[in-house]
Amino acid sequence: MNGIAEFHYRLPMRAAGARPGSHPGSSFGSGQQFAMHGRLFDYPDPRRLDLRASLRAARDEWLVRVHLQRVAVPVIVIVDVSASMQFGTRKTKLEVAADFVEALGHSAFRVGDRLGMLAFDSGERDDLFMPARTGRGTGSLLASMLRECAGDTGGLAVDRHGDREAESQPERHASHAPVEGLRRCAIRLAGRQALVFVVSDFHWPLARLSPVLDMLVHACVVPMVVWDAAEITPPHHASLLAVNDAETGEERRVWLSRGVRERWHEGVARRRDELAAVFGARGIRPFYVEGAFDPEAMSRYFLEVTA
Repeated sequence: MNGIAEFHYRLPMRAAGARPGSHPGSSFGSGQQFAMHGRLFDYPDPRRLDLRASLRAARDEWLVRVHLQRVAVPVIVIVDVSASMQFGTRKTKLEVAADFVEALGHSAFRVGDRLGMLAFDSGERDDLFMPARTGRGTGSLLASMLRECAGDTGGLAVDRHGDREAESQPERHASHAPVEGLRRCAIRLAGRQALVFVVSDFHWPLARLSPVLDMLVHACVVPMVVWDAAEITPPHHASLLAVNDAETGEERRVWLSRGVRERWHEGVARRRDELAAVFGARGIRPFYVEGAFDPEAMSRYFLEVTA
């Protein structure tokens, strides 16, 4: 377990629940944070009897100190396993997602949280479903499921002529977009309080994403935008680029002129702005993963959003 990355996370709000854990809770119990004084009749725990408060009380009754207990929260990761996630140079984006899930499992076990997984492409992937559970090897098990996930071939390759193939990012038709699969996964979690990571490249129309986020209003949602360097930066040495869409299989060749390179950078910046607008409208800040998962960056992310 020493070779597995680990990061620290915490919720920006108090969590409900009765299971002891490491997160600030909203329920009363055997915690350390004082909440109020209560009658011994209502909270029959003589160990927490407060004699001074009882003597100062207006009514002649015994008072005890009532504390807020720290609780465990369910942690759910929703992973996009569509064809575009099979793209990557050194690692596919799905392998990067698996690295994150493995680190998440180790981190959740250390603080006593349960970890579960949902997955989707154009629909929900029941074969990759795992209910929230506690276990030292849960993260490794889920990561192995993702690494072995059979999907459509896609991503970066070098053909026999040496041409470089990269994934294009067109706005696919909404009925075929993975957002429908994400919606089906969100239905399972609607109304539940949990820490939910949505891991995807979000290379699909964002118009239908807002209703999905509304289903998760009771959860703490962390969108993880996984991109590969070849997607966000045009190659420096190539002039003619063979491009194929990982989802539709459409192929074309693009002449990388100066104007095309500028539009490429502008398109990436515009996509960042679109994601920031959709998530920012609900007080959510996306976390970007470019090339490899950085556990220290994830720890800083939670420190910043909970500050």
